[in-house]
Amino acid sequence: MTETQVTWLTQESHDRLKAELDQLIANRPVIAAEINERREEGDLKENGGYHAAREEQGQQEARIRQLQELLSAAKVGVAPTQSGVALPGSVVTVYYDGDESDKETFLIATREEGARNSELETYSPSSPLGKALIEAKVGETREYALPNGKTMKVTLVSAEPYHG
Repeated sequence: MTETQVTWLTQESHDRLKAELDQLIANRPVIAAEINERREEGDLKENGGYHAAREEQGQQEARIRQLQELLSAAKVGVAPTQSGVALPGSVVTVYYDGDESDKETFLIATREEGARNSELETYSPSSPLGKALIEAKVGETREYALPNGKTMKVTLVSAEPYHG
């Protein structure tokens, strides 16, 4: 995320991500010790274990930064309980450009929120489609910009609280 943006999270998701962050931070000394062990094995050019440990350290540090940024900008709230209005945390069904046969059902939430349900597509509330739908009521049609500069009309068919 290049700009700071608020991310809506349930308390459960916030706690799960915070626990992951704490575990990664606690694991730092283990990775550092592994790197030191591998370094002592000799020639670093041909030391696969050393390079693998460094790669793992880089991936873990990137995830730590990602989680820290996400959690610092997170707004912890209660999942919506209201039906009929598209809100962050709602599963919505829409159709596009007036074509009622072109329906799609998805979750309006962050990728982290939707990660537990791989069968349900997730759109961010800050995406063009997500922004267009937020606070739309069933039957309401909204427009949003496509990457090619054109606009698309989207009509809200249903909105229900997500129970992931």
